[in-house]
Amino acid sequence: MKRLEGGIQPYRASPRLLCTASQQKKDETDKPEQSAAETLLAEEKAQLEEQVKDMTEKYKRALADTENLRTRSQKMIEDAKLYGIQGLCKDLLDVADILEKATESVPKEEVTSQNPHLKNLYDGLMMTEIQIQKVFTKHGLAKLNPDGQKFDPYEHEALFHAPVEGKEPGTVAVVTKVGYKLHGRTLRPALVGVAKAP
Repeated sequence: MKRLEGGIQPYRASPRLLCTASQQKKDETDKPEQSAAETLLAEEKAQLEEQVKDMTEKYKRALADTENLRTRSQKMIEDAKLYGIQGLCKDLLDVADILEKATESVPKEEVTSQNPHLKNLYDGLMMTEIQIQKVFTKHGLAKLNPDGQKFDPYEHEALFHAPVEGKEPGTVAVVTKVGYKLHGRTLRPALVGVAKAP
């Protein structure tokens, strides 16, 4: 290589510098591509996070729905156990009513030891009536005889309203047929006459 005047040699790039310069140029041209790839990945990440969030919400809702269904099913099973005998009880109420009417219709003065057949029949009816009431109580069936109580439309069925001496208006004056409740739920309302103001 020739020396220039003044003893200065021309600048000659070393191979290492050339590699570094070309790498910088290459990096500058690749940078926008990396940025586009990063943007694409960030968008994909956001979509996936949104999907995870959505799936988590659906999962939580499904869990809550399942729990509600389980609770409702449990309640239905318990109600079925308690009130499953409702139909049978309604049918037996007619039998209890007939027994009660039979015992009420017998004149008490006729039930004596002079009339042993009638006394035995009456005693048998009374024992049967007592036993059926015990069975009712054992299975949660309670008698409603609301004589003198305040009229309650959930437990009583008013057949008539009439002024009754000595009874406060709005109270039950006459019970024509007793009612029954099964585990606190009215099975048959009592048929009543309600006192009204004169």
